[in-house]
Amino acid sequence: MGSNSTTQRKFDDLVNFFKDKGKVLVAFSGGVDSSVVTAVAKTILGSGVVAVTASSITLPPWELENSKQIAEVIGVKHIIVKIDELENSLITENPPDRCYYCKKELIVILKKVAMEEGARVIVDGTNADDLKGHRPGALALKEEGVYSPLALAGLTKREVREIAIHLKLPNADKPSMACLASRFPYGQRMTYEGIKRVAGAEKYIMDLVKARQVRVRDHNNIARIELGRNERKLLYNEDLMDKVVKKLKSLGFNYVTMDLQGYRSGSMDEVL
Repeated sequence: MGSNSTTQRKFDDLVNFFKDKGKVLVAFSGGVDSSVVTAVAKTILGSGVVAVTASSITLPPWELENSKQIAEVIGVKHIIVKIDELENSLITENPPDRCYYCKKELIVILKKVAMEEGARVIVDGTNADDLKGHRPGALALKEEGVYSPLALAGLTKREVREIAIHLKLPNADKPSMACLASRFPYGQRMTYEGIKRVAGAEKYIMDLVKARQVRVRDHNNIARIELGRNERKLLYNEDLMDKVVKKLKSLGFNYVTMDLQGYRSGSMDEVL
């Protein structure tokens, strides 16, 4: 596994994690992290792996399609479960620990599927870097006994990508993706319409300027567009700006702005 002995050692730890696990259920988003976990588990456990993706309003439709394709490439059984987080007022009111309640709800469903599938262990794709910063969801995982093999092995985002390249996963260079709930400032109530609107806005900008990393943050009807730091220049064109403004206003935004800092993970946490 590459020339870096530290990454190799961590990779060995990741492999060893699965050796005595019997059958595992992976909380599978189709991102790089959960794909690496699933692929390594498949290598060790063969058919003893089931990948489960939660289909909900907060998962962009193109991400759900992506998860189906990646699960097929890895060659694991893939189950899609429906979940509606917006039925829970602890989530819709959007407190700073929203992710905690969301994960709790998801784990209830995952445990049910694990029981039906005869999987004794539930794992997810949290990596070592994810445990830095504001991560209330990580507490829920810990409380519910869900393992994060990448974090346990000390694997960072960069190292996980190296492993994904080594495993020849087609999504090795896929930009990170957070659920659409992360587009709203804490305390701003989330609605089905609001979530559909940011999804529509992001898809439009992605397709228009061919950007890989797009976030449209919704500050009470003001759209704050974040593009990947190396992709900001894609919008430096008056004609394109006009098109984006026209589209986003048609979706119901009153004002359309671009964040000059560009995309960064957890930009909504900067106020905490």
